[in-house]
Amino acid sequence: MGIFALAAWDLFRYAKTPGLTSALPQLIDVSPGENFNTVAKVLEKNDIIRKPEKFKFLARVKMLDNRIKAGEYRLSAAMTPLEILKIMTDGDVFLYKITIPEGYNIYQIASILEKKGVVSETEFIQAATDKSLSQKMGIDAPGFEGFLFPETYFFEKTVSSEMIIRTMVDCFFKNFDPLWKSRPPDFPFTLYETVIMASLIEKETSLAEERPLVSSVFHNRIQKNMKLECDPTVIYGLKDFDGNLTRKHLRTPTDYNTYTQKGLPAGPITNPGKASFKAAIFPASTSYLYFVSKNDTSHYFSTTYEQHRKAVRTYQLGKN
Repeated sequence: MGIFALAAWDLFRYAKTPGLTSALPQLIDVSPGENFNTVAKVLEKNDIIRKPEKFKFLARVKMLDNRIKAGEYRLSAAMTPLEILKIMTDGDVFLYKITIPEGYNIYQIASILEKKGVVSETEFIQAATDKSLSQKMGIDAPGFEGFLFPETYFFEKTVSSEMIIRTMVDCFFKNFDPLWKSRPPDFPFTLYETVIMASLIEKETSLAEERPLVSSVFHNRIQKNMKLECDPTVIYGLKDFDGNLTRKHLRTPTDYNTYTQKGLPAGPITNPGKASFKAAIFPASTSYLYFVSKNDTSHYFSTTYEQHRKAVRTYQLGKN
């Protein structure tokens, strides 16, 4: 076998052979415009590749040394040099799994994103409360509260807050539009009012079967020009809430206090899931005007105030 054939075979074997048979993956960050020699040194330093000169030669032969894309990559010495090159030239960056639970507000979402190392809380909240940005995305609201659909997403480390929000808003409309288009002809609320209503339902109950009932209470109270008296709206309007809702809180007027003002609060108080949107548009047909917690995640629903007072005595005060 000639010397060139031997060299070619050696390079082929190197390209197809992992540095180690087993190794834990590592996150390697490639900056925009980073020199390939620097990339190779970083990979060697982290024991992901062996024989960096041969690695660089392989990249030149494959004409891949100038095609490395910036980003964060999950790489391991258990990968072959060719697999490593392919991942970085394809831009197959590591994606962070972000799960947004139903009923989280923008501040809680911002906290999740920062803990995952994607964006800072401050940066996200600033974008999520940017009226010009919400207008740009076709949302006639002062921000994105209510429109950040709870779902599991995958984002790369370099993603911007605007792109995160756009992805969540797209998911919102994908889920909300079919429901909105099928609303009854005499449906009394605008799209934004419906999002507000859905956010109240989301915060009042975690039980799927109760959501249409809670919705019916709110719809009925609005029709009768009654105050909604929804505790979560009061809490949302408070600064530095310590977890103890007092009578003073209920009597302190804010744009979100539905004990001191009639109708819906100024805006959504959380980001509801699809079931709450459906309940907001299609409430159960009831005459209920009240409900009270039974302290087991469920609620007791009443038509009259006397029934409600009795339920409060039974379930909240422990009196018969």
